[in-house]
Amino acid sequence: TMQEEEFKWLLQEEVHAVLKQLQDILKEASHRFALPASGSGGAIKQENFVLSTLGTDQVKGVLTLQGDALCQADINLKMPRNNQLLHFAFREDKQWKLQQIQDARNHVNQAIYLLMNRDVNYQFKTGSEVLKLMDAVMLQLSRARNRLTTPATLTLPEIASSGLTKMFTPALPPDILVNFYINLNKLCLTVYQLHVLQPSTTKNFKPAGGSILHNPGAMFEFGNQRYEVSHVHKVECVVPWLNDALVFFTVSLQLCQQLKDKISVFSSYWNYRPY
Repeated sequence: TMQEEEFKWLLQEEVHAVLKQLQDILKEASHRFALPASGSGGAIKQENFVLSTLGTDQVKGVLTLQGDALCQADINLKMPRNNQLLHFAFREDKQWKLQQIQDARNHVNQAIYLLMNRDVNYQFKTGSEVLKLMDAVMLQLSRARNRLTTPATLTLPEIASSGLTKMFTPALPPDILVNFYINLNKLCLTVYQLHVLQPSTTKNFKPAGGSILHNPGAMFEFGNQRYEVSHVHKVECVVPWLNDALVFFTVSLQLCQQLKDKISVFSSYWNYRPY
């Protein structure tokens, strides 16, 4: 029947056209993660971003990003207590890997690999085979996107003991904690100022749990000392290529979904046709 012919055409021609389109978009996305293809030996360009936030100038700085590595951070912090200006920067020999970018890139590459496994000469026999492939690709793309949209929740002791605190020169004072993370298309820096809770304090000590961003008043214990967060400064910079990558994820997920819908329409026709 015409319906059967059409379905055969869909499986043979249109599916491969969509897979090709998906591959092209995802290759663009993986280029955005600015890492040279293995063996090409190309250096990754460094990009500088100015940190800013609305309505406060307590924290200023410039971050230098090279692919998935934060290779320089130059930060000025105005202390509210005494308006003293602190300056700290990454040590020359240090860089901080942004795990979120690394993971997102790995998921994109995983999706590309799934698509390349079904090249033009591969014949899809059934609709469910295509649906399965689309689900597998969509899973990788959703994971890639979630890595960028959902930063890790950390407890304050985890932030205090993170390798990040050892990155700076001069060393961070004991009453300052910092955390970097990606949120959507932004690279964010949070600076926590702490004060020590004296053993004699009458405050009820309740240690804070894990969070992306802790609020003033959060308490924790670290190195036999109890602290409370007194000030929180969050500054961020937009990273345009992360924005591109997120758009590519959205477009790819839509393409996958459209192909699934087409296949499902045909499949339901087969299952319900009158004999």
